[in-house]
Amino acid sequence: MQEFGVGIIGCGNISTAYLKLAPLFRGITVRAVADRLPEAAAARAEEYGVRAETVAGLLAADDIDIVVNLTIPDAHYAVTLAILEAGKHAYSEKPLVLSLEKGKHLRGVAEARGLRIGSAPDTFLGGAHQQARAVIDEGRIGRIVAGTCHVMSHGMEHWHPNPYFFFQPGAGPVLDIGPYYVTNLIQLIGPVRRVVALAGSATPTRTITSEPRYGEVIEVGTPTNIHALLDFENGAAVTLSASWDVWAHRHGNMELYGTEGSLILPDPNFFGGRIEIAGQGPDFAPLEPWAHPLGVPNQEHKQGAMANYRTAGLADMAQAIGEGRAHRCSMDLALHAVDVMTGILRSGETGGFVEMTTTCARPEALGPEAARALLADTPVAA
Repeated sequence: MQEFGVGIIGCGNISTAYLKLAPLFRGITVRAVADRLPEAAAARAEEYGVRAETVAGLLAADDIDIVVNLTIPDAHYAVTLAILEAGKHAYSEKPLVLSLEKGKHLRGVAEARGLRIGSAPDTFLGGAHQQARAVIDEGRIGRIVAGTCHVMSHGMEHWHPNPYFFFQPGAGPVLDIGPYYVTNLIQLIGPVRRVVALAGSATPTRTITSEPRYGEVIEVGTPTNIHALLDFENGAAVTLSASWDVWAHRHGNMELYGTEGSLILPDPNFFGGRIEIAGQGPDFAPLEPWAHPLGVPNQEHKQGAMANYRTAGLADMAQAIGEGRAHRCSMDLALHAVDVMTGILRSGETGGFVEMTTTCARPEALGPEAARALLADTPVAA
């Protein structure tokens, strides 16, 4: 199998996940990191045994084939464009871009140069979500006609060390957490036709209660309380509530209702979790987990043992390049998710329906055998 050298631009919190988990997968080797702050790159390089580069140096490096863009959302477009212009494949954290125009420009540059663009989230490749996909594809709950999604909390200012950007344009609950939900809905149901939403914010400011910026006040520059309705091309209608203005609630993360039954799905921000299924009656029963390697718990968190396989999408893209097939965390999927999310925010401003101007095919399912083919022969501790 072809081996791809990987470089990472952006050495913030999320970079640790990529550096720690990439060795779980075959075909990719992280060789260098870069950051606008040289000391951040140096620290990550020393911690994970890779080399530190300047951004320009990393983009010019002969041993780097794919560059992972882990910068803040507002910089995603410019950094991904620079990666493509350097002649390298690009894989971006979510959201890919903050406007369709910029996304379409990136796609044109990539196509002209024969390069690939991939984008997180890749959590939909997890064992739980792929098992739900198999249940739906097998027709066990019939045609999906409706659903609900709820991603609600009271924000990040009480725990994140630098929560400022979460409350600025380009973030907020729809663009920050929404990609996990919207992308999973697309892979389960298909593309979205139109959206409508109500949006606002409970308060004009937030006060940080985490360290090291305890007591600082953040001006809220983007909606923090959004309630949307997604109209899918197959006719399904799904409610999405995304809010950082909720102290507590009892809503499930995701439920899908079909003509023959219903599914309760785990949080799409994670790879694994419990699925429950009901037939033509009121009672749910847990679905026995299948033998999918990307659903096996491999990390301990305060919530308990969890499955975390971030970089699966990157590994699949590398494998797809070598095999000449489409990769699952594709440009078209990411761009359609951006269309949906920016459409929700636009509808929240105007109060009217917003028609999607993009579409995409559902990504190919990732069954247990295909997932095993992504993993390294020798397990690496996560």
